[in-house]
Amino acid sequence: MRIRTAGVIAAAGLLMLGVAACGGTNEPAATPSKDKGNGKLVLWTDPTRAPVLKPFAEAFGKENGVTVEVKEISENQQQTFITASQQGSGPDIMVGAHDWIGNMVQNGAIDPVQLTAEQKAAFHPNAIKAVTFNGQIYGAPYAMENVALIRNTDLVPTAPATLEDLIKTGKDLKAAKKVQEILCVPFGAAGDVYHTYPLFSAAGGSLFGTTAAGDPDPSKVTVNTPESIAALEKMKALGEKGEGAIKTSIGNENGIPSFVQKKCAFLISGPWSMNDVKKAGFGYDISAVPGFAAGGQAKPFLGVQAFYVAAKGKSKVLAQEFVANYVTNKDVALALYKADPRPAALTAAADEVKTLDPNAEKFVTAGANGIPMPAIPAMGAIWGPMANAEVAVVKGGDAKTAAEAAAKAITAEINK
Repeated sequence: MRIRTAGVIAAAGLLMLGVAACGGTNEPAATPSKDKGNGKLVLWTDPTRAPVLKPFAEAFGKENGVTVEVKEISENQQQTFITASQQGSGPDIMVGAHDWIGNMVQNGAIDPVQLTAEQKAAFHPNAIKAVTFNGQIYGAPYAMENVALIRNTDLVPTAPATLEDLIKTGKDLKAAKKVQEILCVPFGAAGDVYHTYPLFSAAGGSLFGTTAAGDPDPSKVTVNTPESIAALEKMKALGEKGEGAIKTSIGNENGIPSFVQKKCAFLISGPWSMNDVKKAGFGYDISAVPGFAAGGQAKPFLGVQAFYVAAKGKSKVLAQEFVANYVTNKDVALALYKADPRPAALTAAADEVKTLDPNAEKFVTAGANGIPMPAIPAMGAIWGPMANAEVAVVKGGDAKTAAEAAAKAITAEINK
């Protein structure tokens, strides 16, 4: 079912000042949905996206003769949504990360989203892959993200071909007192599996085996395989008792600032860092995190932001219509990009963003070898134990001991 796009275009006109060529779609108008549920559509999202979505939500409400409420949920969005859903007080639509999907499906909180073949083809393939769970599409994706290597081109004009090249360049710059750190990768005292995953994967490490369909298999925890132990050995070599490239003293609170302050020439981070980087006043470029000379390619986690239809919402038909036919509109995708500049999942929006911000395309290119963050509920068991293992080896601990401890803790949590 298609809906009228006039309201979308009108709302976009208010939000897209400064965005070139931002007209509406050429799809024919269709009769608004006659199933109005309880006459109200409730959408939950975070404070950044709420003000962007309100004009579009209001336009949708006018076209369909219903009231649309956009509510801000500032903290613990996923758990707040699941709890409210179970209590019958949740929204009709939820906005959030794709790696929530497994847990939300397991708790009966979301329904599959009905996208046509044409709609699916309009998205970046990795975005559709990320929101697919057990063979069904559970969200309408709108933005993608992954980490990349951001470098100060005033200090390093050419991207390093390997991690060994990166380390050598960083050490040379440090020896020449041009920087204070070899590399800025957010790690911190508690570890950071997300930011370091490109390094772990490049060395052959993995978290789960796969099913026959190629999906992550929670019954096959692989953090203690010989390949993963070897990867932790590589991280140990890069750590505080080795090269000093990964340090517990550099975390999310000072990783980006250190790069902006020219304390390091290399930063592993994502699109969220670019507002600060652009203001730093030096040349920069974005490329893929390189792999090891004798290893495979670095594979960052790919994250996708999406809209979900609540399984226990009171206006499910309207919610399906809004998610499947409204937020797949280019104008909505562009407005969301302006509010939170992460690469658009909708190809038409991504093509337009290229002319406005070449950095977005560079992040997509840098994530070409990435893997969608596992959306299975068992992924929740990975973060703490694996971070502990990485901290242990970065501080000089035994890789096999750390890997076995992580595997034991992860398996125990999964089997609870």
